[in-house]
Amino acid sequence: MNKLTAIAATAVMTLLNCCGCGCEADARYNELWGQRASLFEMLGTDSTSIVFFGNSLTHGCEWHELLGNPHVVNRGINGDIVQGLRDRLPAVTKGRPAKIFLLCGVNDISHDLSADSIATALGELIGEIREQSPRTRLYVQSLLPINNSFGRYKAIFGKEQTVRDVNSLLRPIVEKAGATWIDIHSLFADADGNLRADLTNDGLHLLAPGYLIWRDALRPYVDE
Repeated sequence: MNKLTAIAATAVMTLLNCCGCGCEADARYNELWGQRASLFEMLGTDSTSIVFFGNSLTHGCEWHELLGNPHVVNRGINGDIVQGLRDRLPAVTKGRPAKIFLLCGVNDISHDLSADSIATALGELIGEIREQSPRTRLYVQSLLPINNSFGRYKAIFGKEQTVRDVNSLLRPIVEKAGATWIDIHSLFADADGNLRADLTNDGLHLLAPGYLIWRDALRPYVDE
């Protein structure tokens, strides 16, 4: 049993609380986390890889097809949290990838963590990426808005401002680290600052038109 599988197995035995963020039997790390983390460890990366690193929002797209780029690899896992990304970071950085596109934080919000603690944890993750693969070009994306009018995920009810606060706190951390900040929140927000209802069917995850907007926002950075 490798380290990532052991972490997941232990967590599944001890943490069975559903956070309501759209993943099945969501715990700190669930069976799916162990399965995909093990796969990603085996697949690795190389110096040509463009890594999309995150949670269900990243997991839910066939990025290499959408961008028409065979170097793009998806390293998203449904329900993942910042600590989960930190635990599986070596499988990403070991190959010294060309670029990493990072997005994480909404599941941490669902666990009632404060905006400050999430931004701090993401800052530590950014520092680890810099240390482990200093030549990798790092792009950090803002958290997307949420829309609780769908009534789907109780753990993010009333957390709209927390999403915005994480983004406000995270941007200067990213810029100080010399990474590239990409504001995608504003591209998906309606007049009230919530996730546009036409781009989702559950208030959190994206339909195809949403991924097209996201693709168009990232393409210049992927291609540069």
